Amino acid sequence: MTATTTAPLATTPVRTTRQPSARLRAWATRAPLLPALVFMIAVTQLPFVATLVISFFDWNALYPKARHFTGVDNYREVLTDADLRHSVWTTVLLTVAVVLASLVLGLILALLLDRRFRGRGVVRTLLIAPFLVVPVAAALLWKHVLYNPEYGLLNGLLHYVGGPQPDWISNTPLLAVEASLVWQWTPFMMLILLAGLQSRDPQQLEAARVDGASDWQIFRHLTLPHLRRYLELGALLGSIYIVQNFDAVFTITSGGLGTANLPYTVYQSFYQAHANGLASAAGVLVVIGSIIIATFALRVVSSLFREEVGRA
Repeated sequence: MTATTTAPLATTPVRTTRQPSARLRAWATRAPLLPALVFMIAVTQLPFVATLVISFFDWNALYPKARHFTGVDNYREVLTDADLRHSVWTTVLLTVAVVLASLVLGLILALLLDRRFRGRGVVRTLLIAPFLVVPVAAALLWKHVLYNPEYGLLNGLLHYVGGPQPDWISNTPLLAVEASLVWQWTPFMMLILLAGLQSRDPQQLEAARVDGASDWQIFRHLTLPHLRRYLELGALLGSIYIVQNFDAVFTITSGGLGTANLPYTVYQSFYQAHANGLASAAGVLVVIGSIIIATFALRVVSSLFREEVGRA
């Protein structure tokens, strides 16, 4: 009887590579964004926090040792002072007038550009050009090239037909500012509304024409309801920027003749009166108003995205 012995099997060690955890992978993908995040916080959030803190102080740059904490007195003064309330009203009036006029003109131009005709690309580029002009340059253009009572283009045309020679800025200061802003913001509204027009369902339009609907009926019952979201988006985005407009008021009228809006009043309080606390309080109110408008704008944008996804 023979006994067989089996040698133990040689086992080779198995190398296991440790997979990085999900948290580590997430940090690795987000790490390149950290410098941009730090830069954004340093440039935007820290100055706003400093402005918020200063707004609770009676802080005049001419008397640095006399500054003291006053709570919400600066905000109360912003809301009760006659000049500041007038600047708030001017801001509202300027914003509403410019947004409504830009939307109406932008809708007309968008309807024209939605049709096919020779040279449509060139015309579209020319109509977009005013929006690409630097705001200060656009304000200077209107002030000197168009409004000047001696050599301006408007008075030149009136002189050619034997009309009067008014001083546009002195006679209608707020309207002069509004006209320059409407000229610059109409292309922005036109682009938004043109995108809405080109997103219409062509089969629905063709079916309406086959049923005998006129162009006005198609516009009223199909096009206008379809453009409602785009009109809201254009109005909200335009309001965000026009509420904060400073260039046109400063360049055309220097805030005089009742055209000082809230951003220009902040400038006056900070750089001329050196009332840092009061100017900071007014600036915080402007930011809060812009955030409220931006919140509605984001909701409109998200609803537009949901509608496009549902349509796809």
